[in-house]
Amino acid sequence: MNEDERYMATALSLAELGRGQTSPNPLVGAVIVRNGEIVGQGAHLKAGGPHAEVHALRMAGSLAEGATAYVTLEPCSHFGRTPPCADALVAAKVSRVVVAALDPNPAVQGEGVRRLRAAGLEVVTGVLEQEAQVQNEAYLTWRALNRPFVVWKCAATLDGYIATANGDSRYVTSPEARESVHALRRQHPAIAVGVGTVLADNPQLTVRLRGRALDAAQPLRVVFDSQLRTPPVAALFEQPGQVRLYASAGTGLDASEFAARKARLEEQGASIRLVEAGDDGRVSLAAALRDLAQDGFTSVLVESGPRVAGTLLGADLVDKVVYYIAPKLLGSGRSAVEGRAVDRMAEALQLKRMTVSQVGPDLRVEGYIAQADASVERGGGSVVYRPD
Repeated sequence: MNEDERYMATALSLAELGRGQTSPNPLVGAVIVRNGEIVGQGAHLKAGGPHAEVHALRMAGSLAEGATAYVTLEPCSHFGRTPPCADALVAAKVSRVVVAALDPNPAVQGEGVRRLRAAGLEVVTGVLEQEAQVQNEAYLTWRALNRPFVVWKCAATLDGYIATANGDSRYVTSPEARESVHALRRQHPAIAVGVGTVLADNPQLTVRLRGRALDAAQPLRVVFDSQLRTPPVAALFEQPGQVRLYASAGTGLDASEFAARKARLEEQGASIRLVEAGDDGRVSLAAALRDLAQDGFTSVLVESGPRVAGTLLGADLVDKVVYYIAPKLLGSGRSAVEGRAVDRMAEALQLKRMTVSQVGPDLRVEGYIAQADASVERGGGSVVYRPD
């Protein structure tokens, strides 16, 4: 690495401090360097809070004058909940700004860089750009596709079953793997399942990490439930945080019964969103994802059963897979995916950019769906996410 890359790598590490806390904002880290020494550093830690550049400039104080600022994402150029960071850098009399990736936010889109250059600052872009784009893959996908970045998590036996034939699934994987899943949940603003999972497993869908108190700062719990079959006594409603159910009126259920179910669930604190039905007569998962995106949910962790998983995979709505494999053999049971049948091996979905690790006795396989791994382009034609 050259000097710019080394300091940018530090800024990228700082950005990780905000993971799971900044949605719908991106992860951003910043470092201020003067005469070869870091004099200020910061990260965007929470949506609505100070941006990374502001934290770094406050730490640097007067030492920011004539220094170089390293920022993982283009400094903002507009007034939102905080003032423009581009203006703050100019006011601090920084002489040089190094940017990893440009921001596809329509309110920015190169304007931050243009404003810095217009003020006479030297600006360098594209330093560790790919690393910055991967770090903000959720934000960039949300901006480009108007839906959250979708991660499908699954836990299965070595022969591909998520439960026995009679539905017993406690527990497929080890305590270490389940602890890993809770850490994964913390990285996403929403967790989603189908109503079948609620009826079969009665999950809590909360982040429960050892040594960390269970508080209201929980991901949104989402249930795809066309006919509102979620029981009002479900464990979902006993946990801190919010529950949202996606339903489709007119899916074969009597209108008065649908209204009664809706009222009972709303009494338990559930938010009910009605969306269009898909070709199968159930909730359109694409429509539900668009609705989540409109509310600023940049990513969603799907922990569903085989039907929802198959529907999402068949519609090319899964970006990343996190798959836990337990060293167990059942011989028969419930498969991980249903409803996506192919006749030829060449039609199988392929994972790319894979990593494999061991968690306790289990294996954890992560990878990106090949279709979702292509470059994503906005209407203007500029590529905002190129993961390869």
